[in-house]
Amino acid sequence: MPTTQLTALLQAAFDARQPLLERLHGEDTNAYRLFNGSGENHPGLTVDRYGDLLLLQSFHTPLDGHDRVAIEQFYAGVLPGLTAIYNDRSGANSRIVNPLPLEVLAEAQQPREFHEMGVRYLVQGRHAGQDPWLFLDMRAGRRRVMQEIASKTLLNLFAYTCGVGVAAAKAGAAHVVNVDFAESSLKVGKDNARLNDLPIRLRFVHSDAFAAMRQLSGIGQPKKVRGKPMPPFPTLEKHSFDVVFLDPPRYAKSPFGVVDIVNDYAALMKPALLCTAEGGTLICCNNAAQISREVWADQLQRCATKAGRTVRELEWITPEEDFPSHDGQPPLKIALLRV
Repeated sequence: MPTTQLTALLQAAFDARQPLLERLHGEDTNAYRLFNGSGENHPGLTVDRYGDLLLLQSFHTPLDGHDRVAIEQFYAGVLPGLTAIYNDRSGANSRIVNPLPLEVLAEAQQPREFHEMGVRYLVQGRHAGQDPWLFLDMRAGRRRVMQEIASKTLLNLFAYTCGVGVAAAKAGAAHVVNVDFAESSLKVGKDNARLNDLPIRLRFVHSDAFAAMRQLSGIGQPKKVRGKPMPPFPTLEKHSFDVVFLDPPRYAKSPFGVVDIVNDYAALMKPALLCTAEGGTLICCNNAAQISREVWADQLQRCATKAGRTVRELEWITPEEDFPSHDGQPPLKIALLRV
């Protein structure tokens, strides 16, 4: 794509976001997607702002040097003072493949603070993993949880860096439990919690989500399955929650079970539902683009019926305006279920 055409796309996206950016800045948010390639005529390119970090990412083909410079120069003009970091994720499994000069790498590995709806979080342009420490399209989900959670309890499953849990505590949750299998992610979550003046202490559970859900729901997690010992897992007492937030990866396999949000979302939803108090709220997330909202909604309804629970209401939570979608079907689907 000619550089002038790319710059025109960046300008159009920036202009379209002005009303949103004014609102976000007014509520103490300085993290948002500036360019969403799949919805803005340049598939595979994303540009995100996290405080003073400008994060460029390419997913299909690497950016050539001219385009990268053009992007950096454009945003230096409209949002001066940001540090630009480029991650080429066009390799297998979206791994970051481009080396950075040492002085740029040092900037990329520097922890930085940013704000979203008055909540403080940490980000690094480069770290041991591949994804940013907070997914910006999930802002709509965090916003809805903050509106919902005052004086209620929250179970945050597949918590990653615990963005939902920290936001819930900031908004007045009575009790928050974050569950994730990656100790490194929970460490970032603990750092995020320490950044904020929270009225409660969050709980961080280093566990496979299946093992945690089975215990909390009362199903139980055997220490041996078919005669084979299971990996160690923390012991948890049966406990139900007013709100359960379920945000699984697309696919993952462990001795405790298989996460497959395309072919078997019910394997996750059923135990999560059983952790949700009667009359409570289960918020389910699915980021598989090939599953339509309608097909997935039917799967959720059928799973609830089989589990003996009634979905009294289903509310769709849509990513905000910095994630435009051509067909009105954004890849990230968030369904709030009153159960």
